[in-house]
Amino acid sequence: MAKPDPSTDGSQTQAGSKGLMTLQVKLPHHPVVLEEQAQRAADIQLRIADRITAFAGSMNFVYLHVALFAIWMLFLEKSPWPTLTLIVSLEAIFLSTFVMIGQNRQAAFQQAKADHDFNEQELELKTNTELTRQIHRLTTELHKRLIDHRTQQEK
Repeated sequence: MAKPDPSTDGSQTQAGSKGLMTLQVKLPHHPVVLEEQAQRAADIQLRIADRITAFAGSMNFVYLHVALFAIWMLFLEKSPWPTLTLIVSLEAIFLSTFVMIGQNRQAAFQQAKADHDFNEQELELKTNTELTRQIHRLTTELHKRLIDHRTQQEK
């Protein structure tokens, strides 16, 4: 099993009396992530879809199907193919629908996150621009005062 990348998992390394030790730091979630989690928790349909999608995307789903289909084909029916084809086709239809629901939600989430990030970056750009202007004004004022002070001393 691969170790998580320490640069992305929120951990910090500090020197201690017994060498280096890793401290777990809980990184704050993006506001859009928190909003999406709250929306999913509030809607029972989304919670059900999340659980089905999570299960369908797991190895337990694969193992369960291998076992069920093997039992069905070997022990329950002598000619399982027509019924098995029907059931597998119906299952594929429903699972593909859940995949599309997940993709649509993911696209909406990514758009909301991008919009939020854009607004935050615009605000930061405006703040930095204003700070730069104020620094320029202060520097200009200091420069004038120093030059005026020197010219008055020279007179």
